[in-house]
Amino acid sequence: MRATATFFVPVFGRLFRAQVSRAEDKAAPRGLVSGHCAVRSLYILRASRYTSTVSEKEKKSAPEEGSRYRVRERLRNRPRIRPTVYGYLTEEKESLRQGFAALFISSTGNLVAGIMLGAITGTLEEMVGLMVLIPAAIGMRGAIFGAMGSRLGTAIHTGFFQFNLRRGGVLRENVEVAVILSLTTGVILALLARYLSDLLGVATSLSVLDYIVISTLGGLIAGVVVMLVTIVVAEVSVRRGWDLDNIAAPMVTASGDIITLPAIFAVTFFIGVPYFTESVSAVLVLLTALAAYWGFRRGEAGLRRILAESLPVLTLSGVVLILAGMTLETRLEAFITLPALLVLIPAFLQQGGALGSILASRLSSKIHLGLLEPRGFPPLTTFRDFNLVYIFAIGVFVFVGSISHALALVTGYESPGLALMIIVSLFGGLIATTAAILVAYYSSIGTYRFGLDPDNHSIPIITATMDLVGVFSLIISLIIFGLAG
Repeated sequence: MRATATFFVPVFGRLFRAQVSRAEDKAAPRGLVSGHCAVRSLYILRASRYTSTVSEKEKKSAPEEGSRYRVRERLRNRPRIRPTVYGYLTEEKESLRQGFAALFISSTGNLVAGIMLGAITGTLEEMVGLMVLIPAAIGMRGAIFGAMGSRLGTAIHTGFFQFNLRRGGVLRENVEVAVILSLTTGVILALLARYLSDLLGVATSLSVLDYIVISTLGGLIAGVVVMLVTIVVAEVSVRRGWDLDNIAAPMVTASGDIITLPAIFAVTFFIGVPYFTESVSAVLVLLTALAAYWGFRRGEAGLRRILAESLPVLTLSGVVLILAGMTLETRLEAFITLPALLVLIPAFLQQGGALGSILASRLSSKIHLGLLEPRGFPPLTTFRDFNLVYIFAIGVFVFVGSISHALALVTGYESPGLALMIIVSLFGGLIATTAAILVAYYSSIGTYRFGLDPDNHSIPIITATMDLVGVFSLIISLIIFGLAG
């Protein structure tokens, strides 16, 4: 009888554990079963080694009577450390791959824009007040087309996206919105740049008509290119099965940086040409008025809704972006002294906005799909997304600081050194990333609670806020490490 029990107890024990294991797999979410199985098999492998080692020690040290029972109890009660970090990275492997690829590509584009910014220091000194407009013009491209990418991402997730320009379709609606918003925000930024500079006592040599031509014409030229990039990225994402939420914002910000700065710089060559500024500014204002009238009075219901929701938040974003430009204008001398910091500025500012936009796009899609309940305190599930953004931030800001130094050496710009550039970029970047996470979460749930579409509000709010917060974060980091007074 005792021999029979000795044989059947381990057999039934293994069968019971197998049933429990299968029950756990059925209870787990479908996408996580394979991950849990892989982790369980990995852990059992380690456990079997641990078991054999302890059993051998017990056999040598303990008396034969009752030793099996003590070994079994000791193994049953031992602490089990689940490999949560390994499991998390495995589950988010595809998001990490897509996100890092998009962020590194966008960072490279931002750094190209930084080299251009370092090369036009003479123009910045000649046209006093131009620096006030540059962060706003670049940031507005990210706000308009980042929101467009977020809306297309939501349409892809919900099955409404079709790659055609048929009337009433999602793609055509977003193209019309982008054109109208590019014109209207160009004029709004010009007015804000001129009159806020006068109000706050920031010196500028540009007239309001100069600002209108530079902001609207330069923004419209850049907007056409960035819109094409956004559409191509969306189409490729659908064809290859990528998650547009992870790649749209970085790619849009990169293309916005690369195209907007040269477009603005090219338009400045025509400033001062007789009758050019007056005639072109009048035509641009007329086109803007006609586009706004058509959009609000003749457009489809969806078009009118997006414009009505977007224009107020973009106007407020414009105010914040102009304030960021004013902050840089007042500190321009320190950046001209170390041109490597000018190389760093576009990448640093836009990556903070890109990280916040990635998070906002993910949260917005989850809200639309019913996977996230808007709460005042973030649910525990959202901290996985927060951790993902911090992982992105560490890699990206180290990359941005080191490449900025390398490009400064290649182009002959003065740099404070590799270590200091990395530390300044990483320290300021982590400050900006923390702010981006808070803004992304609360802007997403706040707009949803007020009955608004997070796709239309979150990214413009993040882009504007992160430009201003990014400027302050960078200046704080420069002051702490002795590069600015």
